[in-house]
Amino acid sequence: MFARINGVSLHYRHEPAPGRPVLVFINSLGTDFRIWQDVADRLAGQFGFLFYDKRGHGLSELGDAPVSIETYAADLAGLLDHLGIASATLCGLSIGGLIAQDLYKERPGLIERLIFCDTAAKIGTAQSWNDRIAATLSTGIASFADSVMEKWFTPEFHKHRAAELTGYKTMLSRQLPAGYAAACTALRDADYSAAAPSIAVPTLVIVGDQDGSTPPDLVRGLAEAIPGARFEIIAGAGHIPCVEQPEALSALIADFMMSHSGGRT
Repeated sequence: MFARINGVSLHYRHEPAPGRPVLVFINSLGTDFRIWQDVADRLAGQFGFLFYDKRGHGLSELGDAPVSIETYAADLAGLLDHLGIASATLCGLSIGGLIAQDLYKERPGLIERLIFCDTAAKIGTAQSWNDRIAATLSTGIASFADSVMEKWFTPEFHKHRAAELTGYKTMLSRQLPAGYAAACTALRDADYSAAAPSIAVPTLVIVGDQDGSTPPDLVRGLAEAIPGARFEIIAGAGHIPCVEQPEALSALIADFMMSHSGGRT
């Protein structure tokens, strides 16, 4: 489905489950909401779901205004309001985790719990993102897609799941270059280090043990900054555990949700 939010058309899928908690999945850079399908299949019937493509990704429009993490968070807040979702658990992967951190900062009343996958309060350096932006707009995403796949997925995935690897490389390469570059700019300029200690809802922080984009020690730093956060490492996973190890990720999410079924601390 589509909704016009903050001047752009956002693509989303809403699967309500009356009386059950709502899980909102926020995608990583260069992906669309199909990356969550295997997790959703395993959690079906336990929760309501909202999946969406952030602006400039998947089938969502980019728009003309400059894009920041705050822009993405405002889009998500608008979509939640549009759908009448008054409270939810956010599950953000990579840039999705930064979007979740900003939305909590701006609209804490919307959020019951937070799940951060393979993310941090600050990701990368200005130079690394500037280099990525330049490559995106000059030689194109496909020119560096292989190196991204090495960070996203483990050597085992490359060896034994070649067809899927090709599919996710295609997903990345087909993203709108302007939308991808805009997200890189947002990542370059984002730093939520000062805000993380103020998070006061139940929080689960997860990372793949072979994540090449946000290594375990970086993600652990986010968990240590959030009072009472739970930290988990998924074995045999790179940067996209919802694709590579959906069973392990789903089990962690379900256990966390059940452990904090009362909502806020």
